[in-house]
Amino acid sequence: ELGWISKVYVNRPAVVRHAEQIKKWKTVKGNWQAAWLLKAVTCIDLTTLSGDDTPSNVQRLCFKAKHPIREDLLKALDMHDKGITAGAVCVYPARVSDAVNTLKAVGCNIPVASVAAGFPSGQTPLESKLTEIRLAVEYGAREIDIVISRSLVLTGQWEGLYEEIRLCRAACGEAHMKTILATGELGSLANVYKASMIAMMAGSDFIKTSTGKEVENATFPVGIVMMRAIKEYYWQTGYKVGFKPAGGIRTAKEAITWLMLVKEELGVEWLTPELFRLGASSLLGDIEQQIFYHVTGSYALQHELAMA
Repeated sequence: ELGWISKVYVNRPAVVRHAEQIKKWKTVKGNWQAAWLLKAVTCIDLTTLSGDDTPSNVQRLCFKAKHPIREDLLKALDMHDKGITAGAVCVYPARVSDAVNTLKAVGCNIPVASVAAGFPSGQTPLESKLTEIRLAVEYGAREIDIVISRSLVLTGQWEGLYEEIRLCRAACGEAHMKTILATGELGSLANVYKASMIAMMAGSDFIKTSTGKEVENATFPVGIVMMRAIKEYYWQTGYKVGFKPAGGIRTAKEAITWLMLVKEELGVEWLTPELFRLGASSLLGDIEQQIFYHVTGSYALQHELAMA
């Protein structure tokens, strides 16, 4: 429905001003902070997307996803029996089987997510993108993080973008599809809003800010714009689409701020792993460090936290 996006206007100064106010929000303390941090843990897509990934470091990542916080710390918070795990494990297609087999061996039902569709640049032929998606699903991925062709946005080819995402959605089959917009390369906040709308119209289960490989990744201005697109789409259709900020989120404080922003813009019902994820590789280490401090009153030494 091109009428939804033909006259889109984003008041950039107002968005930026609101984003600056968000940075000044006071964070929660004490037990409230611990509760928000544990919520953040359950929404993390624990990720490794490096050229030197091996079966062994994917296995370590899977074990950490199943036990993201030290058991004694969870017991001190009376949360050891609540089944707290990461939201998903995210890897390249070639490592999906390693992750699936490891999680199955340890009796864990955490979904495995795989990037696909020419990640991170998107500069591969559509046929190659669809083949990569199908292979990742065949290997056992239950979630697929595709990346759009930024050129289609920059040249205003909205119908072409819709068709590309629609075909990717079909290739995913039963797997959930997260559509990465790579917002740092879309040129304007208006383009971010339009691309968000097109992605949702084409069947995306989530829209995601970044690959983590761009110069500019998840920022509050693009987060605000994407969440308001999600809200508008929900008002128009009654369908809830998830949101995933990714790239550059490294501290517990940043994670809480993103959770608070989602609560403000979309509501409490979005604060579940089914509708909100944090894409991160190093964030969990800082969250566990902060929980360690909350429980013990001191910060952990490096060797005291697994994969710190």
